[in-house]
Amino acid sequence: MKILLILIVFTYVLFADSIDHQVKIIERIFSEISINKEMKIWSDNNDILLLIKDNSNFKTVESCSDANIIIIDKKKDLSSSCLEKYIFTLNYCSLSEITQSFGALFWKKGRPNIVIIEPRIREQNIKISKTLEPYLEDKVW
Repeated sequence: MKILLILIVFTYVLFADSIDHQVKIIERIFSEISINKEMKIWSDNNDILLLIKDNSNFKTVESCSDANIIIIDKKKDLSSSCLEKYIFTLNYCSLSEITQSFGALFWKKGRPNIVIIEPRIREQNIKISKTLEPYLEDKVW
């Protein structure tokens, strides 16, 4: 019984730390882009949304229709009005499936990978800093 409890606590600590690390990377990415308006962020992952809410640089909203940047963790059916927003995914497959998405943060071999699709940011008038230029790709592979 003690071993089961230790495993549950250990798993929770690893998961919580992973989400925290992921949110720090997202915040760093979003601080390096400009959409020419105040960023209002919504995510389908409440844990991510709560951690971003703690950052004073970003405003979070409760509905995707009120947001201008949407973070998709798990691909779900979004209303057509939400698909017209800036979309950032946390899954590489979603980057190709959601053609409106401009970038992704995903984990591969235990490391974070960032991909920003250059034609999409150009089309959506998203400006990025030189810091993000190494992550630019011409297309989704």
